Amino acid sequence: MAGDRKQEMEQVLERQRAAFIAARPEGLGVRRRRIERAMALLVDNADALNRAMSADFGNRSPSQSMLTDIVGTINFGKYCLKHLERWARPDKRHVQFPLGLLGARAEVRYEPKGVIGILSPWNFPVNLTFGPLMQVFAAGNRAMVKPSEFTERTSELMAELVEKTYAPEELVVVTGGPDVAQAFSTLPFDHLVFTGSTATGRKVMEAAAQNLVPVTLELGGKSPVFLGRSADYGRAGERIAAGKMLNAGQICLAPDYLYVPEDREEEAITAIASAAGMMYPTLLDNDDYASVVTDRHFDRLQSMVADARDKGAEVIEINPGKEDFANTNARKMPLTVLRNVTDDMQAMQEEIFGPVLPVKTYGRIDQAIDFVNGRDRPLGLYYFGEDEAEREKVLTRTISGGVTVNDVVFHVSMDDLPFGGVGPSGIGSYHGPEGFREFSHARSIYRQPRADIAKLAGFKPPYGEGTAKALARQLKG
Repeated sequence: MAGDRKQEMEQVLERQRAAFIAARPEGLGVRRRRIERAMALLVDNADALNRAMSADFGNRSPSQSMLTDIVGTINFGKYCLKHLERWARPDKRHVQFPLGLLGARAEVRYEPKGVIGILSPWNFPVNLTFGPLMQVFAAGNRAMVKPSEFTERTSELMAELVEKTYAPEELVVVTGGPDVAQAFSTLPFDHLVFTGSTATGRKVMEAAAQNLVPVTLELGGKSPVFLGRSADYGRAGERIAAGKMLNAGQICLAPDYLYVPEDREEEAITAIASAAGMMYPTLLDNDDYASVVTDRHFDRLQSMVADARDKGAEVIEINPGKEDFANTNARKMPLTVLRNVTDDMQAMQEEIFGPVLPVKTYGRIDQAIDFVNGRDRPLGLYYFGEDEAEREKVLTRTISGGVTVNDVVFHVSMDDLPFGGVGPSGIGSYHGPEGFREFSHARSIYRQPRADIAKLAGFKPPYGEGTAKALARQLKG
């Protein structure tokens, strides 16, 4: 069965590539219409997609889904339409003196690559499918998408809607389990985009390498929060709680652990707990608070907390409504703060991807910087404070995919900023003009003038005194 599915996907890929080649060159109007159809699909089917996402999670706020998956993605489509013409314009480049005077010209054209594969995840299933797709289309490509099996209803609905909206030569959604995803990653695409865990990203990159397929890997990691002494702790607590509890912490950019001055740890935790209670006075029957996506993911988080407790951490459940979470199958989990964490705990070794927040303390900010630098480079990094010198110390001495200052997560929502990781947190990026170029081939074009430049420069055989003089001039700079 897996072999049959792979053969079907190969046939779709061949069909799309043949259509791509036959249609070259396609005008920008074709690209615009593909983006506009994607936007219209989301507008016209927003409620159905929100219902599907809520059903897949067990509970997920339609308002949250509208914000994160529907409206945010539509706005990104608008951004792509606004800048498409400028992005696609060739770049004029300089030629060495005196070639320009003789009529030589150079430029870079940003041309479509062909057929792009998109392996999208479950945590924001619509956004992380249609977001990269907007720029894939903007760059003039066709696309095949394999969404996550964990959000099965949403994936099936996206496949159905795409089939009604696009010709199979333009866009196809392939559904199925891990075997289909594995086969998908081995296809000879012209580029492959994967969003997910670092461990799976390694496997995807290895599979793509068999066909020398370039990859964009949007992964994750342990994104730290630096809480400076100059921060407004009430405001910081509210923003950290909001970012950690959005989608029940199931965000690749969620604050993964907090570093706070040792004499203000209690103040920081109190501020986070107070803000959590204001936003979510109850959790179990609160439609605003998402469930953990599957039993397997829920059990992993519970095991992580138990491991920390067994190894000496203080576990603080922020449960404003005093609800009984033990006698429910809703997969709701309160924000759980871990104090006195050690490096051997699971919560400090793995990306958490849920509402669990370890807290570490420092005497000097340099301790926190050294700790972060001693680990894999994170996808996001967050600094709270008004001390400019301290902020710049943190930013200049650390490396991360992106940064938000005095909040968390927000840099990903800035359409004009590239979004991506570094090292184990990712390779490549999309959003901004960088995303357009990620899915384009930068094709160098040089036009030689009528004059025989190589002969004039003394670089054609037979080599002699003229060649020696020309080389000597070059060496002088």
